[in-house]
Amino acid sequence: MSQINRLMKKATSNNPILKFYCDAFGHNFEVSKKVTSHVKEYTCKCCKKQLTTNSNGHLTELTPTFKEINSILEKIYTTKMMRLKNQTEALTATMYPLKNIA
Repeated sequence: MSQINRLMKKATSNNPILKFYCDAFGHNFEVSKKVTSHVKEYTCKCCKKQLTTNSNGHLTELTPTFKEINSILEKIYTTKMMRLKNQTEALTATMYPLKNIA
C-alpha cells in the first residue's frame, strides 16, 4: 500500500461510525483552501482529516509546519499576483491610452 493510501485510510474523527466509513470506503476529500495554483489543502467531509500538497506534488498530512509553510507561500503568491496584475494594467494603459473626448 502506498504512502498516500495509508494516509488516506487514517481517520481523525472520534466518532466510530465516521471512522468506520472512512476506513471502509476511503475519505471524501474536498478542496478547503487554494494556496496557489498548484498547492491546495484538502479536508475530508466525514472525519475532517486534512491533507496538503507537498513539494513533490504528493498528498501529505497537514501538520502545523505545513500550515505555516502554506501560509507563507500564500502571502508570497498573492503579492506576486498583485504585482503582475499592476504591471499588466500599467503596460496596457501605455499601449492603449484613453483619448480625451473633449
